[in-house]
Amino acid sequence: MKYLSLSEQLPDMNKQATIKDIAKALNISVSTVSRALRNAPDIKAETRNAVLALSEELSYQPSRLALSFQQRQTHTIGVIVPNLDWVLSQMVKGIDEVALEAGYTVMVCQSNESFGREMVNTRRLLDSLVDGFIISVSSETKVFDHFRKIRQKNMPMVFFDRVSPEMAGPRVRLDNQDGGFQATEHLIEQGYRRIAILAGPRNLGIGNERLEGYLAALKKYRIKPDPDMIRYCDFNQQKAFEATNDLLRLKKRPEAIFTISDRMAIGAMLAIKDWNLRMPEDIGLVGFNNEPAMGLLTPAISSVEQPAFELGKTAAKLFIERMHNDGDMEDTEIVLRPKLFVRASSLKKGL
Repeated sequence: MKYLSLSEQLPDMNKQATIKDIAKALNISVSTVSRALRNAPDIKAETRNAVLALSEELSYQPSRLALSFQQRQTHTIGVIVPNLDWVLSQMVKGIDEVALEAGYTVMVCQSNESFGREMVNTRRLLDSLVDGFIISVSSETKVFDHFRKIRQKNMPMVFFDRVSPEMAGPRVRLDNQDGGFQATEHLIEQGYRRIAILAGPRNLGIGNERLEGYLAALKKYRIKPDPDMIRYCDFNQQKAFEATNDLLRLKKRPEAIFTISDRMAIGAMLAIKDWNLRMPEDIGLVGFNNEPAMGLLTPAISSVEQPAFELGKTAAKLFIERMHNDGDMEDTEIVLRPKLFVRASSLKKGL
């Protein structure tokens, strides 16, 4: 089969070749080229070989969008996170590493802790033809209809870090209750008894789980919980600063404070320093996440570490398993264990 010269086929040699260019050069129809590229049985060997030879010569790349419609897959994972702070960025890195190895691209959207923005991100990712979702829920989210729409489309959906008890499906999370227990037990063992907690927003699952761990440790050591010692506030340094000031104004102020995030721990530390209190002598402090900055502060702040990178990798592996598994995975849950890193801010008696 004869075809036009390369310069006649593509006058602009920098232009990406298309299926129409191949059809024109070989003087055959576009549908014939398409069937030849798909190795359809009704195409003669001579025609197929000519199409394949020319497509190779022109470095023809089929349209990814067209292939997506054909295969009903884009090999793209939509990831929705509350923010890209240090912990969640480590989780996203873990997701991306596993996705890349499996031939997937990751498209990340931040909700910025906004329910409305989370809904918008969900719609935009659906419009972008993602194959499915890996989601960490915003602190404002109390209604889950936007996620139920994903479920109705039978699309893979994995929840990670912040999961919802109202939504069934594969999930990866930290044992937050154990983390709260470890932090509080450590403070008790260091001799602190009047221990406060900055527990995050009331509706946030991870905050409530860490609070449960705090209460379980108090119960183990027969310390009666004091409602004045439990403060709910946003995951926000300024809000934690204000909540700590409120605690320090009490007639019976706390001997130690456990915050459910390191951002909150920094806010608490700034308030403690404003009151000219010493850590750990006057007051102890423990955070949660073990971000790198915790070891650089003066004094260095004790913190519960979660394996963020590993958690992200595990979520991506679970997603890919769900993509290629038609079986029931709705009850699949993987729980990772945290580890307390003790530093000067709470080390009153030594280890």
